[in-house]
Amino acid sequence: MAKKKHIADKAGVRGFFRLNIVEDKAGKPVIVSDSGWLENTITNNGKNQIASAIGGVSGSSQITYAALGTGTAPAATDTSLNGEITDVSNARMAVTPTTIATGTVQFAFTLNSGIYTAAKTIQNVGLFQTSTTNAGTLYAGNTYATSQLQTNQSVNGTYQLRFS
Repeated sequence: MAKKKHIADKAGVRGFFRLNIVEDKAGKPVIVSDSGWLENTITNNGKNQIASAIGGVSGSSQITYAALGTGTAPAATDTSLNGEITDVSNARMAVTPTTIATGTVQFAFTLNSGIYTAAKTIQNVGLFQTSTTNAGTLYAGNTYATSQLQTNQSVNGTYQLRFS
């Protein structure tokens, strides 16, 4: 009898993000700061929520919002974004999800200028399933080089989850 060959599929997920700070100059949007593509941490709760959503588990949720903050990089065990900016309404930004390649979902979001009423030093970003600040599940996040965000600037963000 022939020996059975085992086929092993290994699934993994990695997250990446990119942020651009944009300023209107002479009626044209100009990128004044670009984080470049950076890898991030997908939290334990994020992995559980992603698995639950794939399985259609009752009570599972989807990524629907992004947030900016002033704190440190989240650990895998973190449930919130350290230093999340919460002092203005609409601080969390709705994301638009799309599938851009096999196994890659992308979330685009924009923080419009004027939402923050004072300049902020921003340095971390995270994905959530609720618009309520300081609530919900932190799916993924990380830090980037500190940027000074002025009230007349907007932030365009792109987040990707790549499954392999």
